[in-house]
Amino acid sequence: MFRGLRSILIIFFIVIGSIFLWEKGKSLNPFSQQEIRTTHNMVLKEMSALGKIELANFTFRDVVEQELKFNYLPNPKAILIVQGNAIGCIDLTKVKAEDVATKDDTLIVHLPDPELCHYSIDHKNSRIYDTQYAFMNEQTLLNEAYSRAQDKIKESALEMGILEQTKKNADLVLKPILEKISGKKVVLQYQLRATLDKPK
Repeated sequence: MFRGLRSILIIFFIVIGSIFLWEKGKSLNPFSQQEIRTTHNMVLKEMSALGKIELANFTFRDVVEQELKFNYLPNPKAILIVQGNAIGCIDLTKVKAEDVATKDDTLIVHLPDPELCHYSIDHKNSRIYDTQYAFMNEQTLLNEAYSRAQDKIKESALEMGILEQTKKNADLVLKPILEKISGKKVVLQYQLRATLDKPK
């Protein structure tokens, strides 16, 4: 009888010890779940997918008078009515993970500077109004006129505040998109100065 009781006690302690070691072992198991951490990069991925988002489009119409001067021949002249446009955009592919921060229910996004990403002549809606003494120099005359007109489009767009308008339009267009994606209130912030891309 004593042996039987001892056997029962031994089995009891073995079971209790096994349970204790099992529970203790789970806490030491490197593969056991200790804590749940969730990181969302949805906003950043969506922004990268958008790429360069065009936010401001300025259209210009200009009357260009171009003249080539010669010493002994009449000066070739041309008058062109030129139409063109300039586009302000923000390159969202430049946004990095550290540029996106969350504070309570607000998402703070540090955007890259707005860019004058495109400016060009709309040749389809431009026309030659008049030429004089052009003859063999007509193509040179017109090419120079269009080149000067394109430079003027860039200059005028910057003077008329296309980069600032791009920022304002980002609040109207981009901000609601990010708020819908993130489900949070969005605050857009920028760097101190704007940059320009080469014309395309």
